[in-house]
Amino acid sequence: MTQTPEFARDHDVQLYQGAQELFPALVQAMDAALSDIQFETYIFDFTGAGASVGDALIRAAQRGVRTHLVVDGVGTGRLPEPWAARLSAAGVQWRVYSPLGTLGLLLPHRWRRLHRKLCVVDGRVLFCGGINVLDDFHDPNHGALDAPRFDFAVRATGSLVAQASDTMEQLWWRMQAVRDVRKRRLPEALLALRTASAQHHAQQPAGPGQGSSPVRAALVLRDNVRNRSRIEKAYLRAIGAARHEVIIANAYFMPGRKLRKALLMAARRGVRVRLLLQGRYEYFMQYHAARPVYGTLLEAGVEIHEYEPSFLHAKVAVVDAQGDKPWATVGSSNLDPLSLLLAREANVVVEDAAFAADLRQRLVHAMQHAGRRMDPARYAGRPLRQRVLDRVAFGLMRLALWITGNRY
Repeated sequence: MTQTPEFARDHDVQLYQGAQELFPALVQAMDAALSDIQFETYIFDFTGAGASVGDALIRAAQRGVRTHLVVDGVGTGRLPEPWAARLSAAGVQWRVYSPLGTLGLLLPHRWRRLHRKLCVVDGRVLFCGGINVLDDFHDPNHGALDAPRFDFAVRATGSLVAQASDTMEQLWWRMQAVRDVRKRRLPEALLALRTASAQHHAQQPAGPGQGSSPVRAALVLRDNVRNRSRIEKAYLRAIGAARHEVIIANAYFMPGRKLRKALLMAARRGVRVRLLLQGRYEYFMQYHAARPVYGTLLEAGVEIHEYEPSFLHAKVAVVDAQGDKPWATVGSSNLDPLSLLLAREANVVVEDAAFAADLRQRLVHAMQHAGRRMDPARYAGRPLRQRVLDRVAFGLMRLALWITGNRY
């Protein structure tokens, strides 16, 4: 398969910021579903607004819509009771991707996670982004939040919907085959594998709405088979072609050598490069392992802004929004080795001036009103304890990559 995204100019793409904007649109689409809902998410948390999504899945299944739900074995684990019972009783078919088992994450192959957030309704509408089924004001580890989580997703129609539907269908039946093999149901496993390899015949995808202009867009996937580096290469191409501006908002930012080089070269040729990164402590590895790469970027003139009001969970970027070749992406992939080398991820890439301008405006507003720009002198003078923790986390991340046999 080619590494170039398959762009088509037959899409309508709408941007949503946070679950507060996304969930009502998602629920509305599921309530209008006629035949089929395919849903994948890393985290499915039924607290607060998350319950509205669970209720919508139940309503759809009760009226006869084929409803498939896949959650990740680390991000979610088994669904909590009584929600698991309610979903099953309604007819929602649900699976847990790569359950941890007895040894959990001690086994390196368990580090390969389902991190994408995708929903396809009737083969006509796609929702894709970084937003889990998780209330904006709730965190499973930190409790209630004073400000909403900063994250994005898109609603898209057009030819990319069929691609998303196909990849979700294939994963579903491969997971079914694994279940059948474990239960020694070999004929059923063979049938599931044949189903996974067959083309999923979705309904004719919906195009742009009446009165709207078609948008050029593509779905870019990352997996451990044929699409190992598509998302990273999409970033590299866009940054390499940048003439004026690069803005990246990323929750867990630990770019590899190629991405760092691309950002440095862009800054040195006069492109304004701005990064909006996590400013609040969430996880030890992601927080500390990112910081050793800041120094070189700051020296080259890259601006680093840390988002502080709440947790930044976005995985988005805008390149030359005000130029003649605007580029933007919204998806699930962080710019760290876990996302770019190990996880199943999905990003939508859009080449449209209006969409890029909308996303850019939201990111610039966040940097100006909710971010603190990192001063190179402050970074160089950070306490010894913090520098030691940064290096320890960075070393552990490199060790983990060595164990998996990956170079980054």
